[in-house]
Amino acid sequence: MWHELLIALALVFVMEGVMPFLAPTMMRRMLLEVSRLDNRSLRVSGLISMLIGVALLYLFN
Repeated sequence: MWHELLIALALVFVMEGVMPFLAPTMMRRMLLEVSRLDNRSLRVSGLISMLIGVALLYLFN
């Protein structure tokens, strides 16, 4: 189980690094836009992201 968890964590790091590597200017602009969002919007987007992740895990398992 720990092995799979570490693999998943490594894949998260790879996916998180793609955007800054390929388009650093666009990433910087996106972060500035996200910093202007209110807390409720950030929480809703985080919730949606988690639900999509759970749904994908359910479908793939």
